[in-house]
Amino acid sequence: MKNNAVYIYGIIPNFYSGEIFRSLDNSGVYAIPWQNVSAIVSDREGLMLDYYDREALGQLLVQHQKTIEELMGKGFNMLIPLQLGTIVASKTEVIKILTNGYDVIINTLKKIEFVTEFDIAVTWADFPGIINETANHHDIIELKTEIHNKNEAPTQIDQMKVGMMVQAILKEKNTKVELNILDALASISIDIKTHELMNDEMITNSALLIDRNKIAKFERKIEQIDEEYKGILNFKLVGPLPCYSFYTLEVKQLDPENVALAMVELGLNEESSESEIKKAYLRKARIFHPDAQPDSVDELMFNRINKAYHTLLDYSAVVRQTSKMNGISLTKESIMENLILVKIKD
Repeated sequence: MKNNAVYIYGIIPNFYSGEIFRSLDNSGVYAIPWQNVSAIVSDREGLMLDYYDREALGQLLVQHQKTIEELMGKGFNMLIPLQLGTIVASKTEVIKILTNGYDVIINTLKKIEFVTEFDIAVTWADFPGIINETANHHDIIELKTEIHNKNEAPTQIDQMKVGMMVQAILKEKNTKVELNILDALASISIDIKTHELMNDEMITNSALLIDRNKIAKFERKIEQIDEEYKGILNFKLVGPLPCYSFYTLEVKQLDPENVALAMVELGLNEESSESEIKKAYLRKARIFHPDAQPDSVDELMFNRINKAYHTLLDYSAVVRQTSKMNGISLTKESIMENLILVKIKD
């Protein structure tokens, strides 16, 4: 028998009209309300993302983002995305997420009320020409001359040196152009985040947080930058989008056993404050940190201490969300039975 589960796409405020909510009918997704917010979800068979290969994860990502963007197209323009693959066992678990994360959700909805995300990718219009130009850089010519003057056939090491120098000069050139572009866009962007580049041809792959009232001004600025570079760059602009890069919610389910073991690892009592957690961590880190004791380093022990520390930081955040206490407690069953942390993804 297949296990049913609930997949969460995002969270919205409940102030939208009944007509907008009715647009969800027969769409495969529905709302689970709690107080003045709702989770937008769909029913699915249990997902074991650990067994997904790259292609399957890519397909899930496309479907996940397509659904969120369709929701925005229906009128749900204030939507906080959930991290890809957020799936829970039941609607009761969804309510727990909304309950524990309520303060974070409300604060985030306030932040995204008037903003949207645009993603921009910039590449060289004639990349082979840029490579040829880089190969004629005076440093490259000097190195090639030096290799040639050895009066022997270039070795593989020589070729590697040339290749590495070409790559370094190209990277420097790309970085300079990227900084010029982002600096020009900074004045009309609330925030900017850079993402990993796909290849050497790509100059920037960035997300920009834009006030909705300044979208036209932002798009004109992109056109102006394009004109300034006289067509040597290709600009790909995607948006408006949900604020994926800035305000995606992450849900972490903590294991009570791991919490208890972490407290033992750091030598803490059943009830400890956050300052006591930090002091206990620093006390043990001084003993086992590689920089502190290079001659007798115990990397395994240091990693265990570090993991315990971060487990207890997460647990302490859960305690704040559920009971407004500062610290940790193994004695409060209501907390230990509801170890769900909701936070903005780093």
